[in-house]
Amino acid sequence: MNIAPATAIASELPGRTNRRETIRARLKIWWRELDHVLLGLIVILIAVGCAAISAASPAGAARLSSDEVTLNPLRFLFLHLRWLAVGVPAMIGLSMLSRDSARRFAILLSAAMVAAMLLVPFIGSEVNGARRWLNLGFSFQPSEFLKPGFAITLAWIMSWRLKDPEIPSFALVTGALGVVVVLLMAQPNLGDAILFSGVWFVLVLLGGVSFRHIAGLFAVGLMGLTLAYAFYDNARHRIDSWLFGGTDFDQVDLAQRTLLAGGWDGVGFWVGVKKFRLPEAQTDYIFSVVGEEFGLLACGAIVLLFFAIVLRVLVRLASEENYFALLAAAGLTAQLGAQAFINILVNLSLFPSKGMTLPLVSYGGSSTIAVCMSLGLLLALTRRNPFLTRETAGLRNMLFDKERDK
Repeated sequence: MNIAPATAIASELPGRTNRRETIRARLKIWWRELDHVLLGLIVILIAVGCAAISAASPAGAARLSSDEVTLNPLRFLFLHLRWLAVGVPAMIGLSMLSRDSARRFAILLSAAMVAAMLLVPFIGSEVNGARRWLNLGFSFQPSEFLKPGFAITLAWIMSWRLKDPEIPSFALVTGALGVVVVLLMAQPNLGDAILFSGVWFVLVLLGGVSFRHIAGLFAVGLMGLTLAYAFYDNARHRIDSWLFGGTDFDQVDLAQRTLLAGGWDGVGFWVGVKKFRLPEAQTDYIFSVVGEEFGLLACGAIVLLFFAIVLRVLVRLASEENYFALLAAAGLTAQLGAQAFINILVNLSLFPSKGMTLPLVSYGGSSTIAVCMSLGLLLALTRRNPFLTRETAGLRNMLFDKERDK
């Protein structure tokens, strides 16, 4: 007769002490499985963002001040810390989810945000000519909160191919992208439409879709950009300004001059003056503010920091055995890296202005919380038992082993 150990029986008895021990044990497991390097890089990025916003906040506050009301120069820093107080706990909480729970959460979040985006053209709030926000007692941007769920939902659909190759997963994820793009262009929001398309491209590429299908849809995408240029005035003006140059007061030109004004080591914290001419110093063009006050070396350090985050995830995925987790983490990383890449290129006048923030560096409410949620889900997907030996090639196999498709 098998008799259970006394410790096992005791652990099943109800009691406050046992519950505390269970919670403590689960926290220990979570901490052991967590990617500490990735978490450290995220913490550094958050600290860099706070420093950058404290430098840009006086410019944003001065721009919004009037003769009757003078805003606190650190207004945007205080607001940013408030959003971080919501976003960071959300990130930690989501990082504790199992992969199945993270998938369910992402699917529900995606469905809710797509439903919210359907309401935006009708009851959304208009800011600077774009209707992207909903006000339900509090204002939020549904497309920002769709980002954490979009990549994971598409990865889940693409992972069906392992169970049944006959499932039209490529058609399903392409249809989902089409719905999202149509809703974004109704706002209009060309920048996020490009970003979501980039995430889709990475997932179908890793998912083993033939290049013939990808090339065909790439041609459709180019046609869509052409139509946007022809019928979307804001996109046409920004592209024309980028291609042919503009006046001394164009946003991109102002951003580039501000970026280069500090030289290699910057003019000094709170000493910059060109930042006061930028229209969105604390959001879209905060990278230029960093260049003026902290120098090009600091800008290079930010670029390296984002590169380190992307590289760390790819290293983590190199031996990942779970197909869904691999696709989902790769999609979230592509989304984070692409958004940072586009923002930095805009500040360097190498890409048309898109109104896209620099993740966790720019000030933002919806943006900050959504990025924290994305990183929390990424931490959950990259958690790993450190005592488990993995023998498969993971991402390396998907990218380089051609025998897989034969």
